[in-house]
Amino acid sequence: MFLIVDDDVAIRTSLQLLLKQAGYPTKAVATPAEALATVRATPPRLVLMDMNFSLDTSGHDGLALLAQVKQLAPQVPVILITGWGSIALAVEGMKAGAAEFVTKPWHNEALLQTIRTVLAVGETVPETDAADAPARQRRHLDQQFEFRDIIGHDPQLLQVLRSVGQVAATDASVLIEGDSGTGKELVAEAIHRNSQRRKQPFVKVNLGGISASLFESEMFGHRRGAFTDAKTDRVGRFELANGGTIFLDEIGELELASQVKLLRVLQDRTYEVLGDSKPRRLDIRVISATNRNLAEMVAQGRFREDLFYRINLISVRLPALRERPADIPLLTQHFLNQLRATYHRPALKVSTRALHWLREQPLPGNIRELKNLVERAVLVSGKEELGPEDFQANAQRLPARAVAPGELPTPGTMTLDELEAQVIRQALSHYDGNISRVAKALGLSRGALYRRLEKHSIPFEEAG
Repeated sequence: MFLIVDDDVAIRTSLQLLLKQAGYPTKAVATPAEALATVRATPPRLVLMDMNFSLDTSGHDGLALLAQVKQLAPQVPVILITGWGSIALAVEGMKAGAAEFVTKPWHNEALLQTIRTVLAVGETVPETDAADAPARQRRHLDQQFEFRDIIGHDPQLLQVLRSVGQVAATDASVLIEGDSGTGKELVAEAIHRNSQRRKQPFVKVNLGGISASLFESEMFGHRRGAFTDAKTDRVGRFELANGGTIFLDEIGELELASQVKLLRVLQDRTYEVLGDSKPRRLDIRVISATNRNLAEMVAQGRFREDLFYRINLISVRLPALRERPADIPLLTQHFLNQLRATYHRPALKVSTRALHWLREQPLPGNIRELKNLVERAVLVSGKEELGPEDFQANAQRLPARAVAPGELPTPGTMTLDELEAQVIRQALSHYDGNISRVAKALGLSRGALYRRLEKHSIPFEEAG
């Protein structure tokens, strides 16, 4: 049974009719007291409740009712109903334990999809069998799901894969968190590949490279003549992904102005192409990823709290490689197998001593750094069996040094981040701090350049 709680008889009737047609038995009540009596007597399968009641338009009654329902039946998912202007209130409700929120007026199919997703997420139970060896658990998971190129047996990784398998069958929004190089894109692809949308598009978008001025054109598309440089029609990323999955990478880099536009689309599941005022509906799965601490950014006012809760129905954290050192030999062997084929060297192998040495390294670049280290050792050493000395020689990096204008650092002497910071400093010096000219020279928007200046802690005084 679903419990509907709303003091508006028209809304109660409308919801009951919609849910009955979808095959869900319901009970509708008008007051918090009736709702609590129902929960005590027969805990419902799901509660769909308004945040405001006739005697209280602040939402405090709604929050109080939510807290009481969760206390009586903590396992029962609660979906909140609120107006667009009360989203902050709904966010408070999410913090207090609500599973999701919808805004009035709702779209019937979108509401039903939200209900199906919340039920599916709530009814999946993690598999755990402490007696099983990690390799056996991994084989079992691989029999159930497809995890292409995700290598490892570490218990933390296995828990991630279980979560991926469970959430893939739903349409729940997923936020993938983890350091750079931990494989967030591979996990996003695995979620899509194991979902009912697997035959539909999987569209990747790097939000870190899209400025606020280009956001609508890139994401929603535009018609010819919509603005000065719109010479032809452009199909937006959302339209390309419609029916499938959109992967919003580096969502923590998105500017606040663009966050508002993204929230509206994710909330209403509609968008408008620039130059065409006709609203278009979206049927889409949203997966986001970040290497930033979004909760901290919310506290600092740099990321919208309502958007954070909208993309974060399910959170998956990828462990850094230093947290799963037992997987380093497996990954090394995986990369070596690829390199044997790439460079036509079938006898390539890594000594046991070298594998022990690799396990002791911090590898701040994670899997990406390990892959780079293995390939460099293969290319430079020329040996068929790689020892610790081959990796040690190629792992040593020269400290960053000042370079003359126009000079580039020697390849392989610094990380990609160090190289990027060095090039930006050179460009700032060359163009006398003119941000517009530096951004143009580097092929970046001004917003993207500002983010990189902040990322690398590069001081500057804008000269023009």
